[in-house]
Amino acid sequence: MTLWYALIDLLPFQWAEPGKMYFMKNALLAILVISPLFGLLSTMVVEKRMAFFSDALGHSAFTGVAIGTLCGLVDATWCAVALAVVFALLFTWVQSRTRMASDTVIGVFSSTAVALGIFISTLDGHSFTKFNSLLIGDILSVSPAKIAILALILLLVMVFWVLRINRLTLTATYPVLAVSRGVQVNLLDALFNCAIAMVVTLSLTWVGLLVINSLLVLPGASARNVARNLKQYHGFSVLFAFLAGVVGLTVSYYSGCSAGAAISLGLAAIFAVTFCLRKVRA
Repeated sequence: MTLWYALIDLLPFQWAEPGKMYFMKNALLAILVISPLFGLLSTMVVEKRMAFFSDALGHSAFTGVAIGTLCGLVDATWCAVALAVVFALLFTWVQSRTRMASDTVIGVFSSTAVALGIFISTLDGHSFTKFNSLLIGDILSVSPAKIAILALILLLVMVFWVLRINRLTLTATYPVLAVSRGVQVNLLDALFNCAIAMVVTLSLTWVGLLVINSLLVLPGASARNVARNLKQYHGFSVLFAFLAGVVGLTVSYYSGCSAGAAISLGLAAIFAVTFCLRKVRA
């Protein structure tokens, strides 16, 4: 982190002054890490029509936090991660054994998870207000340790993307053909869903449950409006996530609003622009 702080100290901003506002410097680094993560994952979320999967995972993560808090854990993050991964694997298993549409299965899991979370968090008349921070998030509270974990996940996702992107795309667009070609569709789906589960859960306290879905949908949806090939699709998605992240963090700092909401609004603006460009090109 010392090298990162030294580089940021060179920027001509008030918050970048040496020895000051480390929370902003940590938040900027977090944006640089989660932007490519959400950008890459977003493309496949859009192609696989799993737009509300992150909402369902967020609800399961909330349930995990409630269980961890009930058990007296100081940091319930890993309890939330574990439950979200189990949730993702169970979703993959159920989806592979039913003809129901993905959004129907996601709806079943999402409603169950949020109901269970509220039930556990309000046991014995306890107030729900202590979980309000999960709804909005606070990226300024991010710790270097969690940034390092997400950086490791980013590295693993990038390696997975390089080695398996063609098969992932095939399973997303033509699953029957993928099976006939010997592609292990269920295994790829399980790995992909687990990656989303870990990223969503670890980012939840920064971005907020109410808007985290936008980070997994809007970058890919915007990129799809203007991309002409697969490389452009992924490149634009990462670029849009990065731009919205940096601009949203800056707006949040100077206006005092929620960073997650500002980032989501930035992504929505990018989608609107790319949608108009798509119409012009058509």
